[in-house]
Amino acid sequence: MLTQDQLDRVAVVLIRARNPNNIGAVARAMHDFGFRDLRIVNEYTVAFQDARSAVDASEVIAAAREFASVAEAVADCSLVAGTTAVGERDLDHPLHELPHAASLLRAALATPDARIALLFGSEKTGLSNEELSHCNWLMTIPMHRREGTRHPSMNLGQAAAVCLFELVRDASTSAQAIAQQPTAGDLERLTTLLTEVLERTGYSRRHPANCDPAQLRRLTRRMVLDPRDAAVWTGILRQVVWKLNRSTDASE
Repeated sequence: MLTQDQLDRVAVVLIRARNPNNIGAVARAMHDFGFRDLRIVNEYTVAFQDARSAVDASEVIAAAREFASVAEAVADCSLVAGTTAVGERDLDHPLHELPHAASLLRAALATPDARIALLFGSEKTGLSNEELSHCNWLMTIPMHRREGTRHPSMNLGQAAAVCLFELVRDASTSAQAIAQQPTAGDLERLTTLLTEVLERTGYSRRHPANCDPAQLRRLTRRMVLDPRDAAVWTGILRQVVWKLNRSTDASE
């Protein structure tokens, strides 16, 4: 079983969730399976006290934190996994079915101090491409699909409950531990520096198709850097920016 310390290093992040009952259902599932870190990213005011489904989960709702952006919500996390029903959408991330994804998440939690985030999107549209760009990889719940019907998807509360149950169900089947990874905040700083270098060198003007912010964010996450390598690349890009600034000052 996962320890309480490991459970506390799992952040459930709800993005653009509009229905208080759904938020309450997620909080109830978190409470029932031992999770406590609920994070909300929403431009709309969400009345947590109206989350009527959260019976016996009042402490989860009370401790929930609101963030202005996905980047801020996952900045302290070393692994960010998004959820998707897939459907007809084209994906730019590795996709794992839930049982395998859960084993990867448990393996990540075996690393001391590693923190992971599970992202759940809007009830109607799921996670947008920009929101998905913050993820290291995606997971989906395998469901039976009937001929001639739309791709099946779950209610937000149900999906969160299934994912959390699978995560705690059998920790003994964890996959081989994966290497420690930099936090999402570290990768976001690296992405920001890379964007500045591409703009300052003129690359983004010559190749704009390669410089979409979400695309660059996915690029830095696909590199699968460890914290030390991420720090080295950040230092390199900072030096490049410094040199570009000096060249600009000298020409003026």
